Amino acid sequence: MTDAPLPAPLVGDLVLANRILAANGVLDAFGHVSVRDPAHPGCFLLSRSRAPADVEAADIRRFGPDGEQVGGPPVKPYLERFIHSEIYATRPDIAAIVHSHSPSVLPFGVTGTALKPLCHVCGFLGEGAPIFDTRTEFGDTDLLIRNRAMGRALARNLGGASSLLMRGHGSVVVAESVREAVFRAVYLEHNAKLALASVPLGPVNYLTPGEATLAAATTSATIDRAWDHWAAALD
Repeated sequence: MTDAPLPAPLVGDLVLANRILAANGVLDAFGHVSVRDPAHPGCFLLSRSRAPADVEAADIRRFGPDGEQVGGPPVKPYLERFIHSEIYATRPDIAAIVHSHSPSVLPFGVTGTALKPLCHVCGFLGEGAPIFDTRTEFGDTDLLIRNRAMGRALARNLGGASSLLMRGHGSVVVAESVREAVFRAVYLEHNAKLALASVPLGPVNYLTPGEATLAAATTSATIDRAWDHWAAALD
């Protein structure tokens, strides 16, 4: 496995994912995107530690279930790669993960206001995003997911949800494909912006769980259209 070539189509999508998320204000100098390696159970593809807008195909490496690089010339990895390794270990249903610090989402991780879907393209939020607080299990830290134990705790808090807020840090979005993960990360930030504008005006009429489920099923069929639009805008 150490010498197995990386799947070129997934590498291409992963590079585009990084650049699309950077162009749409979800990732800046920080944050990362990964995709599960279907040919090697437990492994995933992730860039070396680099600003997302600058990621190229040559930066992508394969990482194993322990979060360590498998094969290829050694590189400096993202410190928080354990977010990815531990979620993949507990969620066989998902194939891609985005970790970001998108600014509109952050307030919902540090206040008592839940981040719930209030428009149809954000139906994937379901009944709302749970919050993971590193302090609950690990006391005072720098809030970064530095090891597998912290990654496992984060994955437990995510449960079966599509997104998770990280107190004072950022968020995680998971999906069945890298394109869907990008879609969800963009619209998580979009939903947060709408919520920040709506909450001060009065009680918000959020989507019901039933509406969220139906809306998510409908928008999942439009992901490629959004992806193509965002990719074209990079040219």
